[in-house]
Amino acid sequence: MLALFPEAVREAAQGVVDAVPPESTQQAVGYPTLFVLVALGSLVPVLPTGALVSTAAVVAFHQGSPPALLAVFAVAALAAFLGDVALYWLGLRGVRSENGSRLLDRLRDRADPGRLDAARRKLGEHAVPVLVVSRLLPAGRIPVMVACLLARMPLRGFAHGDAPAALAWAAAYGLIGIAGGSLFAEPWEGVLAAVALTLLISAVPRVWRRLASHRRTGEG
Repeated sequence: MLALFPEAVREAAQGVVDAVPPESTQQAVGYPTLFVLVALGSLVPVLPTGALVSTAAVVAFHQGSPPALLAVFAVAALAAFLGDVALYWLGLRGVRSENGSRLLDRLRDRADPGRLDAARRKLGEHAVPVLVVSRLLPAGRIPVMVACLLARMPLRGFAHGDAPAALAWAAAYGLIGIAGGSLFAEPWEGVLAAVALTLLISAVPRVWRRLASHRRTGEG
């Protein structure tokens, strides 16, 4: 089926696979690169970090190395956790300052108002489950983080809830990569399938919000 894709797309996917260092050098290059990109993506919520983790999992799966898969999971989870905690710490500094925070304002602008209100209602009783679910849902992390900031949740409390959330997120996207790697014989095919699936998952909330907006407009 993937043979029907344009040659340029297949070459791009193969280039991603070729750019990943061989197993003997991943500890020196591949894993630190994955760590930096995922941590940066957590701080700057525009990078497709899920696709990065899935791609790394596809390559590790085709290497037939369970330790490599575990390393991808551990590196991704740690990077996501530290990135989240760093972003939350920056947000807390703004909340506690007299002049507010440009960062908090930017995060609030990126948060869907409906999701933000729902997060603020649920956060008091179910902080840890809410943080875990928010990490797994596309576009769910920022509204919950803003709700935590507005509620003045301490950094330690946020970190306590975000740790299992980062683990669940890394496991979910790692499994997407394993699924892509197991379905296709060529690594580049698995990479293409995993990236397409992660992008599709991330696009669902935007499409849903647009449909809901059109429905409300039509009813009005």
